[in-house]
Amino acid sequence: MSDQRTDISTKVAGGIAAFAAAYVARKIVAFVWTRTTGKEPPVHPEDPQVGMKEALGWAIVTGVVLESARLLATRAATKQLHAYQSGQPED
Repeated sequence: MSDQRTDISTKVAGGIAAFAAAYVARKIVAFVWTRTTGKEPPVHPEDPQVGMKEALGWAIVTGVVLESARLLATRAATKQLHAYQSGQPED
């Protein structure tokens, strides 16, 4: 039973960490995009009014950065939770 509780708590903690990391990463990417290009990021990259290079650039940058942030946050949260549950200090 405790393994099931650990699994659920790991998923919940990882999900919360991933959500928070993606939110912060998206804000940072939008800020950097605006500073770099001088334009606001495309709200709807699939809109034909948005240039192909801009749409692909936004999709690639946000995809890589957001998924990387989610992965790192989930791993960190899982590591912290396991260290807390085992009573051992983290590295």
